[in-house]
Amino acid sequence: MLKGFKDFVMRGNVIDLAVAVVVGAAFAALIGAFSAALIMPVIGIFLGGGISAGTIEIRGQVIDFTMMINAIIVFAITLAVIYFVFVLPMNKLRERAARNAEVTEEDTPVDIALLTEIRDLLKARQEP
Repeated sequence: MLKGFKDFVMRGNVIDLAVAVVVGAAFAALIGAFSAALIMPVIGIFLGGGISAGTIEIRGQVIDFTMMINAIIVFAITLAVIYFVFVLPMNKLRERAARNAEVTEEDTPVDIALLTEIRDLLKARQEP
């Protein structure tokens, strides 16, 4: 049971996922601070300035447009950074690895290719 758990953890997917969660949490905190310090005040300036900038009160309920616009901007920034910093480089590495794998398969020596073909023919002959 412990060996199976160790294999599961050491496979790499769990470690990658753990790193992604930690990086995501740290990045969310960074973007939250950035938006609170810069984006929300700028949106507030464009929506009228002051303490109640970007808010409307209807029957005692406050509708905060600044918070919604800020959340959309933070979401877009987060997705862009995740894509350009993590996803795009990983896709490039996978493409490069796939190209290297194709090159090694094409560069198989003639004698190895011939032996592989003979082996496959013998296997096909033995199967009923």
